[in-house]
Amino acid sequence: MLAVRLGIWYIWGMKLWNVDRIRGLKGCGRLPCVTAYDFVSARLADEAGFPLLLAGDSLGTTVLGYASTIPVTLDVMLHHTAAVARGTRDALVVADMPFLSYQVSVAEGIRNAGRLLQEAGADAVKIEGGAFRSELVSALTLNGIPVLGHIGLTPQSVNQLGGYKVQGRTQAAAEQLVADARALEAAGAFALVLECVPPDLGEAVTAAVQIPVVGIGAGPGCDGQILVAHDLLGLSLAPPPKFVKPYAALADAVRVALGAYKMDVEAGRFPGPDQCYAQGTAEHPISNREHPISK
Repeated sequence: MLAVRLGIWYIWGMKLWNVDRIRGLKGCGRLPCVTAYDFVSARLADEAGFPLLLAGDSLGTTVLGYASTIPVTLDVMLHHTAAVARGTRDALVVADMPFLSYQVSVAEGIRNAGRLLQEAGADAVKIEGGAFRSELVSALTLNGIPVLGHIGLTPQSVNQLGGYKVQGRTQAAAEQLVADARALEAAGAFALVLECVPPDLGEAVTAAVQIPVVGIGAGPGCDGQILVAHDLLGLSLAPPPKFVKPYAALADAVRVALGAYKMDVEAGRFPGPDQCYAQGTAEHPISNREHPISK
């Protein structure tokens, strides 16, 4: 059965966004992307119309309280990616491959990436690293696993980099990033994330390849932008990076709501009559929540 959605034809049951449509945005439009770590955040972002959701290993710092992404395991990513996939109808879901899930060997990288698609429901995976990852990217794509590359600041290498630092500030480093982008494109990556580089380099990398370049702290010259949802929503407990524009202050709103609930309980104002069940009447369903979107 065919249906019309947003002016295009697609087969019922298939997603609106796939790697071909993402790739086709190069030079035709901006690509807004955002992270999602659970069912609720994925569903809200999907309803907002984001083409690409990243189940990012940044959940290690934003959700799980780690100091870096390095402690995040494959089992953790399988768990969270599955929740994101269940909350998504139209967006392309990309799962971060966590530290040591792809570095040991190409074979292990294929096996673990396959699990993120087969068990968790991801549509693609993201791996960190430049030209030296070309063999893995090629092997993954040849085996039907789409790859989103990630160059510039690569958080899984924070110990080797000596901290979270802007990359590509020297001529040699800038040239290497351009070469990395071209190598990953040649290996089959459908798009790239470029993190924490000067804006002129972001523009140069974007111009050097025929696949979309999604910036995060890489200036306005990229084909798209991605931010961590907690940062843009004002939910992060630490000050956000320079490249973040907060679009809300939800942490403050949450503090106010929690404080009001606490005071109502202490004062005996909650629960009130509206939160109690009447006696001797037919029971209504306990919850009117919708069934998950798979219904």
